Amino acid sequence: MQQTFFPSDRVARSLTLSTMAFALSSGVFYTVSALYFTRVIGLGATTVGLGLGIAGGVGVLAAYGAGWLSDRVGAHHVQAWATGLNGLAMLAYTLAADAVVFTLVASLAIGLRSASGSSKQAMLARWYTGPERVEVRARMRVVTNVFIGLGTVAAAAALLVDTPAVYRTAMLAVGVLLLLAALPLARLGRQVPELAARMVQRVATEQPTDEQSDEQGRRRGSSPWRDRRYVAAVACNAVVAMHFGLQTVGVPLWVATTEAPTAMVAVLLVLNTVVVASLQVRASRGTHDVRHAGVTVRRASWLLAAACVLYALAGYGNLAAACALLVVAALAHSLGEILGEAGGWGMAFELAGPQHAGAYQGLSQTGYAVASMVAPALVTATAIEHGTVGWLGLAALFVAAGTAAAMVARGGVGKPTAALVR
Repeated sequence: MQQTFFPSDRVARSLTLSTMAFALSSGVFYTVSALYFTRVIGLGATTVGLGLGIAGGVGVLAAYGAGWLSDRVGAHHVQAWATGLNGLAMLAYTLAADAVVFTLVASLAIGLRSASGSSKQAMLARWYTGPERVEVRARMRVVTNVFIGLGTVAAAAALLVDTPAVYRTAMLAVGVLLLLAALPLARLGRQVPELAARMVQRVATEQPTDEQSDEQGRRRGSSPWRDRRYVAAVACNAVVAMHFGLQTVGVPLWVATTEAPTAMVAVLLVLNTVVVASLQVRASRGTHDVRHAGVTVRRASWLLAAACVLYALAGYGNLAAACALLVVAALAHSLGEILGEAGGWGMAFELAGPQHAGAYQGLSQTGYAVASMVAPALVTATAIEHGTVGWLGLAALFVAAGTAAAMVARGGVGKPTAALVR
């Protein structure tokens, strides 16, 4: 646990400190933002949804662009600037007075958030190797979940007071926390002088030779978009990652239709936090092996499918049965989440070409950005609108994506052609 929250490695320590502040800000933002947008700025729910949808599109573009930029100026520089500017964008929410300004600020905020995520992935891919990469990423996910929870608890005070002044203060706190999150990153280059040099050296020393296999040559391709196996891996894992939209949008709406009390939503979120904090690092072990990573994603997809079935069944039970089924479903969902994340990281890191790690990780994060943009609409159009049939459709979708991911990891699809290798 000490290595998770207070790692001895200086790079991991800086990333962890930044992640703590970033996650605290996220917890506060997720809790108060909807009420701030509607009650303080005075926007309608439809306007907020449209503005955030446009901003989500900007986030998709920024995810890949930040990865591309990381290859050219250094991922640590991109991450520091993106995080700091994101803090300023969050502060700018307090100046938004109409739909146009709100959409512009939201586009900046979400775009910079995506840029921060891509550059962090690129930095992990450059600085660490093998199982260490996935382990550090898993530890940071634990930190993220714990501190989002703490931020949510802190923001509950704003909900209790429920005044515009308190909501503005909370939004200011979000911006300040993000500015604080940029400080450990800004100092990292001075604290670890070999950071940039090591990245350059790794690119220079991992050039492919004539004796290397087609697989190795493919991994060192010049663009992730020409790497069909990597694109297929991103697509499969993006579909599996839509379970986040299921958790944040679908489950709360579905609970409201069952006999279970709406307070069960909070219980399920706490259960998810506990599972992630307890098991995410363990679940990531061995996923630096590509084939094992693919199998892990497949197992995750089956757990997510089982969760969908259990969520559907909760709609038929009385209060006690509905609550029990929801808890079991959330447990399966949480286990599927940690396995899906661990396997997805392994595939994203190990299938990537090291010469262009930023672009590859940018493409990987683009997949997650697309998933987060599409998932809410997909979940509501299936499970919420059509009940059991919709839940079963989502279950089949998860299984198909997980099975395909395992095939990609085995090299069964998307094998490179000689043109791609060259």
